Order: sequence, then structure tokens, then C-alpha cells
Amino acid sequence: MTLSTLDLPTPVLSSALNQKQLGGAGLGFRRELLSEMDKADLSDIDFFELAPENWLNSKGQVGGQYYKKLRAYTEQYPFVCHGLSLSIGSTASLDTALLHNIKDFMRIHDIDLYTEHLSWCSDQAGHLYDLLPIPCTEEAVHWVANRIKQAQDILGQQIGFENASYYFIPSQSDMSDAEFITAVSEEADCLLHLDVNNIYVNSQNFGFDAHDYLRQLPLERTCYIHVAGHHTEDDGLIVDTHGNQVIDPVWALLEDAYTLIEQQTQRPASRLPTCLERDFNFPTMAELIKEVNQIRELQSKPNFQSHDHSKTSPKVASTSSPSLLAAHNPRDKQHERI
Repeated sequence: MTLSTLDLPTPVLSSALNQKQLGGAGLGFRRELLSEMDKADLSDIDFFELAPENWLNSKGQVGGQYYKKLRAYTEQYPFVCHGLSLSIGSTASLDTALLHNIKDFMRIHDIDLYTEHLSWCSDQAGHLYDLLPIPCTEEAVHWVANRIKQAQDILGQQIGFENASYYFIPSQSDMSDAEFITAVSEEADCLLHLDVNNIYVNSQNFGFDAHDYLRQLPLERTCYIHVAGHHTEDDGLIVDTHGNQVIDPVWALLEDAYTLIEQQTQRPASRLPTCLERDFNFPTMAELIKEVNQIRELQSKPNFQSHDHSKTSPKVASTSSPSLLAAHNPRDKQHERI
């Protein structure tokens, strides 16, 4: 059986777009922030995001003090699950045990939305602890779409897949990244998890216009949005670290995305749940909430027409090679296991 001939049943799915209303501005839920969060006024945070793998042990269970702490928050606030290790583009067997554990986790904590990365991070030898780009080919479209269908069948709902940051372009690719995302989402009937910082990082590293790229994506499928900061190396390489403040060009890209999505779907920005990612180098909770409120300010602006951003996203060609990283590990994605 070849990659392109795998035939899976069509699942009967609930749509995250039609589940209980989730919107507004959210923040990544990190154990490192818990002590400060317990004392802070969190009324400006509409929801939290967590990686389910970080709250499950090797048997797919969670317990002890962290379970009690998490449960106290999930009883008070809406949560989103954003996975790290499904490895949807891998040629290794789909981790169905993980999906069943995540399904149980979401049921226990009353979480409706699950998103993952459109990338791969494992092979037959195990996890690689980094998110790697999938070759953008027709065969890969069929392979990935069928794995997504299988995953959605297990969960009984659509999954949002995130446009990932990448630091090399697989040599086998014969279509653009945006074309690949569109083809996969249409064939799998999955949702789009839009990460505007990833678009900016890729655009600067590979020399294309971020706003033009945004217009090539299936924005009508957007269920969730990420905004984050990044790091610029001495040689100009931009790395998606989630360890700094969001910069103005990324805020501008988010505003453009809100406008385009409202034009295509009539969904106002306030109904597009948007999460501030911050994974390390944490500032004070007050500073994080200030950035969360910047999301809310953009969501409250009228978005009736898309502006010309042709001069706001400079094209930066960092290298003439399609590979920007020979020996550079851009972001350690190793999971925190309890």
C-alpha cells in the first residue's frame, strides 16, 4: 500500500467553529507562571492554552498537586489544547494512544478545541524534539490528509493545524507551502490554526511578503490564532522562540488577518480566539497581561477593509540557499513530563 492509496473512513465530526463560543484574547498556561497567576488579577484573560502532553504522564494520566492546580483553573476558565507531538507528517504509525489520551483529557477538563502543528517530529526511532517541515508534494497531501482524517475520527471533531515556522525547504517540494496547507485542509476537511509570527519569521528568513502569503491561506477555515515574539541571531536569522515581546510588524500582520477573515466569513475579530505565546524568559504577569490587552485592542477595532501592506513587510533574503540551518536547533520542543 502506498502513501497515496491509503483509504480511511470519513468521520462524522463536530466542528470547533460550532462548539461552545470561544473568543477573545488568551495566554499560554505555564507551570512557571502558576505562583504569580495565583496572586494576579486575571480578569483580562479570556482563556488559556496548554499542551496536553505536558500534563500527562507516560501512561496518559495526570494526578497529584498539578492535577488539582490545573483542575482549579479549568473549572474557572475556558482552555484550548495545543499539541506538540502528534507528528502528523511522519511516516511512522499515527500515535492513536496519544489521541485517545488527549480525548479523555479534553473530556475531563471540558475542553472543546484541539490544534496541532502541520509538521513532523518523530520517525520509527522515536521523537526528534523539533518540528520539521513536510515536503510539499501531492503524495504528501494525500498521506497527511488521511492521517488527519484518522485523528479527527478518533477525537470525533475537527482539528486545527498550524502553519509552522521552518528553517529549510525540503528538496522534494514541488508546490508552495501555502498551496500545501490549502490542499491538505480541503482534502482532510480540517481547520486552520493561524500563527502570524510564524508567517513573519518565515517571510524574513526566506525573503517573501508576509501579507501576500497571508492572502494565499484558507483563512475561511481559521479556528484559532497565535501571536508571539521571536529572537534575531547575530547573522540575521530569525528564530521562533516565543521568548520576547511581539514586535510591531507582527501586530500589523495580526490586524490584517482579522480584516481578511471578517471579510471572508463575517466573523468579527472578537470571535477569533487569539493566544499570546510565551514559553520562557517570562516578564511580570502585568507585562504579559498588557500584551494580551493589545490583542483585545486590535479585536475591538473595526475591520471593514484590508489595507495595502506592500511596504510594511520588507523582504529579507538571509541566504541564497533553501536551507538556513545546517547545525542550528531553532527551538527545543522537548516536552515537560510530570
